[in-house]
Amino acid sequence: MPRASIIGLGKSGVAAARLLKQEGWEVEINDLNTSPTLLQQQQELATEQITVKLQSTPNLDDSPQLIVVSPGVPWDIPLLIQAREQGIETVGEMELAWRNLQNIPWVAITGTNGKTTTTALTAAIFQTAGLNAPACGNIGHAACEVALLPKKPDWIIGELSSYQIESSNTLAPQIGVWTTFTPDHLARHKTLDNYYNIKAKLLKKSQLQIFNGDDAFLSQIGLTHWPDAYWTSVKGKYHLISEKGFYIQDGWVIEKLTATSTPTPIVEVSALRMVGEHNQQNLLMSVAAARLAGIDKNAIIQAVQEFPGVPHRLEHICTWKNIDFINDSKATNYDAAEVGLTSVKSPTILIAGGEAKAGDDNAWLAKIQEKAAAVLLIGTAAPKFAQRLQQIGYSNYHIVETMEKAIPKAAELAQQHHAPVILLSPACASFDQYPNFEIRGDHFRQLSLRLCASA
Repeated sequence: MPRASIIGLGKSGVAAARLLKQEGWEVEINDLNTSPTLLQQQQELATEQITVKLQSTPNLDDSPQLIVVSPGVPWDIPLLIQAREQGIETVGEMELAWRNLQNIPWVAITGTNGKTTTTALTAAIFQTAGLNAPACGNIGHAACEVALLPKKPDWIIGELSSYQIESSNTLAPQIGVWTTFTPDHLARHKTLDNYYNIKAKLLKKSQLQIFNGDDAFLSQIGLTHWPDAYWTSVKGKYHLISEKGFYIQDGWVIEKLTATSTPTPIVEVSALRMVGEHNQQNLLMSVAAARLAGIDKNAIIQAVQEFPGVPHRLEHICTWKNIDFINDSKATNYDAAEVGLTSVKSPTILIAGGEAKAGDDNAWLAKIQEKAAAVLLIGTAAPKFAQRLQQIGYSNYHIVETMEKAIPKAAELAQQHHAPVILLSPACASFDQYPNFEIRGDHFRQLSLRLCASA
């Protein structure tokens, strides 16, 4: 019986283990951590003949034929380098899923920001058209969970991070979408070139490609690198950098599939409930994917009208004394947080902080000066952010450390400054205080709803 080791006892790791078990592998999951929850999972998986070793890493002396890596595990840790040198095949969980699902067409969506909303909206359109098209990857199911479904899907809509692309060598989607490109994850990928090349690998393997033509970096490399791609622009047909693509004109999403085809209106932009120009760009890319997959206009219109938005991305939680509480916990870098501030009314009371990331914070700081009446700082980044705000001459900040202290203080300041919005848009990872950005956003939601209920 062939033997496989899986690194990481998250959703992806468990799904990969079950998939390999189903295919007749002897499977062991290793995880460096331990907790009551993980111990419980260990017992549950033992009943499925899947061994879980906590506070451990795979033992290469046991000669596994395959090592499967969860998305959060760096691809270049010594253990994986050593495994590859020994000829042990190492793949990501996404690659394993692809090998089981490659007979089904995929839409694969990547990018620094915007990919979750684009993935969710694309899946909603395909599903409204009557297709079995689950969202997976960084959103919805782990990809291997989809491979385990008894009924195979018609399409797979995958959100892929650079981590997942890096460890997926054969994944070749029908349609590849690249939403934005700005510096992120540089602690992991070291250089911008490395980060770009990982993303580009996915698009090069895609049969059809869709690019955000309004992204400064992507439009600059544009047609020279990607001559056959479909490009998008929210700024109208004269800003389309290609002869074919999707753009917004006079309040409509317009389709132009070839250099000579007549531009065709597909859906009114006002049908989308979500605010912000970046969401219009997400709309364009979702519509482009749907049209290239042959989905008709009526299904697109219905899906866009009914789409509620994405949790933790400019999500309206409640209104208290005419002040809107907005959860943008998914803004885990400066660019995403700048978009968050741009998209809401001003003046805003901003809650920011967490575990700081590398990146250029200048545009974000300029947006704070323009739109924020006050900034409340939480998490380990608070002293650094306070220093940066001081350096640009912005003095109305308060280090409050925790979300529990931030919410009442924000409510008090919003009344004082007549601010219509309290915005959680952290510009940081969450790992200093929360397991992930979703739990951070849920905590903001819970505290905000409690305050709103007291009015």
